[in-house]
Amino acid sequence: MSLSAPVAPQPSLGSRILHATPILGHIARDISRDIFTIFYVLMIVVTLIVLAVQTWGLAALVVTAVAFVPVMFVMLIWITLP
Repeated sequence: MSLSAPVAPQPSLGSRILHATPILGHIARDISRDIFTIFYVLMIVVTLIVLAVQTWGLAALVVTAVAFVPVMFVMLIWITLP
């Protein structure tokens, strides 16, 4: 029997950088504690998009759609990987 205590695994460099950023790190820590936080974040994003469309009209909707194009490309590649 060993006298040393088990050592906890060190988080990866990417995880440490993510948790060190001000806004994203706070959200990532909350999501790691409670998975339902992601639904609140999604609701906030949808509300911001709706308010932007009400304020600036179609231009805000087009800018949002163009911003999500790379996200959709990554998702399409991710789901087609074997």
